[in-house]
Amino acid sequence: HIGLIPKQAGFDIFENNFDNKLAGPKTRGERIRIEGKVIDGTGTPVRDVLLEIWQANSEGRYNHPADTQDKKLDPDFRGWGRAGSDFKTGTYVFETIKPGPVPSRHGGGKMMAPHISFWIVARGINIGLQTRMYFSDEENANANDPVLNLIEQEGRRQTLIARREEKGGEGGYHFDIYLQGDKETVFLDV
Repeated sequence: HIGLIPKQAGFDIFENNFDNKLAGPKTRGERIRIEGKVIDGTGTPVRDVLLEIWQANSEGRYNHPADTQDKKLDPDFRGWGRAGSDFKTGTYVFETIKPGPVPSRHGGGKMMAPHISFWIVARGINIGLQTRMYFSDEENANANDPVLNLIEQEGRRQTLIARREEKGGEGGYHFDIYLQGDKETVFLDV
């Protein structure tokens, strides 16, 4: 925590802290809060996990030089965030916007459903785990997503779908990540 998310460990040592807030005050798009836990094989929340997310903006464009789509960049949207789980509850939180759909890497005009990519590291995980979070209120886009359709079992596919929920008048999504067991999240080999 001291090196990667020092502010959470009580140290304010960087001029620009990497944190869980991806959107600025002028960011375009629907503001959302993503909340969940990373759960180990015994059903216990992992209380010292580091999560990073990256995503497209509300137009469906990544803030990266390799994304050359003819869509607007949003100068007030970073598109990348880092958070640690709460030391007491194991809950992680990201404050961002809902991304737009992006083109498939395999071309053919196929679009990928709006999604957020996750990278997870913690003690006992020798290499970072990669997964994606899709949105429960994007049923049609999810049904046609080329990555989701690679997962043969419907029940396994559901491990990548975040549940929409309203909290305190704000829209958000709940997304738990299971490292092992019957509910194990689908991890990607990228």
